Amino acid sequence: MEELNLRNYAHIGDAVWELFVREYTVFKTQNLKTLHKITTERVNSGYQAEMLAFLDSELTEEEHDLARRARNCPIPVGRRNNQAEYRQSTAFEALIGYWYLHDRERYNNIIEKIKAEFFS
Repeated sequence: MEELNLRNYAHIGDAVWELFVREYTVFKTQNLKTLHKITTERVNSGYQAEMLAFLDSELTEEEHDLARRARNCPIPVGRRNNQAEYRQSTAFEALIGYWYLHDRERYNNIIEKIKAEFFS
């Protein structure tokens, strides 16, 4: 299942998630301050950890394994105060990155579920 390092999947997933959120927000307002507020509310470790919890029942055994291994990656020193949340966020980003690179249909289905529940 794994072709890239988990950190690389998380790195791509972080960018893909932020782009998704930004694409969503530009259709909500023209005000830059509001755009920034909406984006930062959804592109942060707490929100992303919440998204992973929401998706938990949807994940396959292989996806659970990928998320578990991503959660167990060493974390930067500056993030240790929110360690559990940051680890969950990294797992979410790794899944997003994996789906985006290897299973675009799965990625699109997951994004649609998230949009229906949290972005309406």
